[in-house]
Amino acid sequence: MSKPSSIVPPPQFPTHPEPRVWLLSSGASPIGIALSRRLLTHGDSVVFGRAPKELSDANSYRAVDFTTFWEEEVLVKEGWKDRARVISLDGRNMGQCQAAIADICASFRKLDILLCCSSETVVGSVEELGASPRTNALVRDQFETNYFGHVNIIKAALPSMREKGRGHIMLVTGISGHLGTPGLGMYCASQWAIEGFCDSLTYEVAPFNIRVTIIQPTIEIQILTNPITAVPQLPPYAPEANTAPLFREIIGGILDRLDSAASAASNETTKGRLSSKPTFPLDKTVSIYPQLSEEMKDQLLAETINALTAIGGHDNPPARHIVGHEAVGLVKEKLKTVSEELEDYVEVSCAVDLDADVANPQ
Repeated sequence: MSKPSSIVPPPQFPTHPEPRVWLLSSGASPIGIALSRRLLTHGDSVVFGRAPKELSDANSYRAVDFTTFWEEEVLVKEGWKDRARVISLDGRNMGQCQAAIADICASFRKLDILLCCSSETVVGSVEELGASPRTNALVRDQFETNYFGHVNIIKAALPSMREKGRGHIMLVTGISGHLGTPGLGMYCASQWAIEGFCDSLTYEVAPFNIRVTIIQPTIEIQILTNPITAVPQLPPYAPEANTAPLFREIIGGILDRLDSAASAASNETTKGRLSSKPTFPLDKTVSIYPQLSEEMKDQLLAETINALTAIGGHDNPPARHIVGHEAVGLVKEKLKTVSEELEDYVEVSCAVDLDADVANPQ
């Protein structure tokens, strides 16, 4: 787990002639709440997309955190409540996505920046995730959230942005869009899928002055701030039988340390958390929501939030932005490996090219 710098610079915003309107696909997530504080303080308007199941369960982890934020900050601080709006938004439902965009355009007359930050993680080897109908369903659900949900929201937003002649679509993924991780194969696949989609979309919408940016923090940013599900372990993938650095053991160790830190800080179990001991038993499917203190969330997310504020709405934003020294180092190492392997086999790769006389017979 990366250690954020103890000194984080204040947020910077690109120059813009008027306040912007943001839609956050997961407004009650730690990223959504932390970013919206900066945006509302800056004078922008924020629409918080919230899944219907979050709105219907007042005792869920996210519902408790968001309600506290809304009542103690949004409704109290001057001018915030007039520039904040909550809408029901399940990205997996195209009708809800279209209704959400219509609501925003009716209320604010525009949508400047769409931030897709919804995510969920299913932990398990490829074989483990195909071991039963239940695990297969979990993989499909993960793709519905991490890929199709984003695609639906983007498709719903494009007509409005195209009509206005401007817009910025941003997605928070992770360096898992560059690096395959043992035990996270299907999660990484969902990240690579949405990144490939966005790479193509970037070219398609550039003539309409719509920009697309992928934000890639370290892998734990999206995983530790969203639901995690681990499936039963198969014997061949137990640590004593498999030397691969499987993510189950890595994330389990991180969660154990977080749990120990939380227990040391308080002997009370916080209402609404899914588990007071977020470890993964080997014989059943378990879903948890990592317990992070407010201080830990702030430290974990600081660099990513600063990247979002600095890039969101920029006239010439990067197509892909990697956040933090650790992430940059890992991606550089991966690109170096790819480049070296390409050079090792370049003669073999080029050997398949047809000579001009063969390719164009008379």
